[in-house]
Amino acid sequence: MDINDTYKTIDTSGNEVLFKDRNSKFFGYTFPIISEEDAKQILERLKKQHHSARHWCYAWQIGTENPRYRSNDDGEPSNSAGQPIYGQIQSFEVTNILIVVVRYFGGVKLGVGGLINAYRTAAQLALEASNIIEKTININYVIIFEYKDMNKVMRIIKENKLKINKQELELNCKIYISVRKKISDKIKDIFSPLYEIEIKRIEG
Repeated sequence: MDINDTYKTIDTSGNEVLFKDRNSKFFGYTFPIISEEDAKQILERLKKQHHSARHWCYAWQIGTENPRYRSNDDGEPSNSAGQPIYGQIQSFEVTNILIVVVRYFGGVKLGVGGLINAYRTAAQLALEASNIIEKTININYVIIFEYKDMNKVMRIIKENKLKINKQELELNCKIYISVRKKISDKIKDIFSPLYEIEIKRIEG
């Protein structure tokens, strides 16, 4: 069975975009995030930047295999802002992302249909102005061994092109590595000739 171990996200915040409809202005933004706290801090910053705006509507998604998401209409009619924004996250198949659309009211009501179109379009334009990249889903492990086995462990890491995240090289050594999900099941077999070492998967 072929395991899908890649996902799409953005590497940096996208350029500000602007969509106008009957004097209302909709500013769209994208941000890479890895936690809900990231989203909260960015929203606070945008509210200060656009302190005279009427609405700061958003949607975010975090995670790869069991993603979490949230959308917020921020005072607009129910499901007229947050859900259309989230729909674009689904359409572009991206995750670990926050999209915010800031609205300045132009004096003319757009109706629910007009709002849905405006928020969806602003989110789409923001994503089109972003650099979408593909990343691998990685599993983290710690290798625990005695210092005398250092050369053998490092040789296996080098031969298999494993990514080292952190090293603690003392009497009892620990090396933290990241492995692509599709080969993670084989990681213990790779090190099996070194029966004295211990490999533990790091959850989270």
